[in-house]
Amino acid sequence: MLLEHQDEYQSQWQAERDQGLWPGLSTSEREELKQLKRENRELRRANEIPSKASAYFAQAEFARRPK
Repeated sequence: MLLEHQDEYQSQWQAERDQGLWPGLSTSEREELKQLKRENRELRRANEIPSKASAYFAQAEFARRPK
């Protein structure tokens, strides 16, 4: 059965890993991890915007106050 589906995988090791014969992440788990890392990176970047804007306006307000 493995030989019938070997064209679907990058290597025999990957096919065996997907079938649970070897430890490690399966192809679908690896793709999910990659997607989650990408999403995490995008969310971190998006969260920086309000933080930087807040710091900018706080600095502007501090500079505007009379001494």
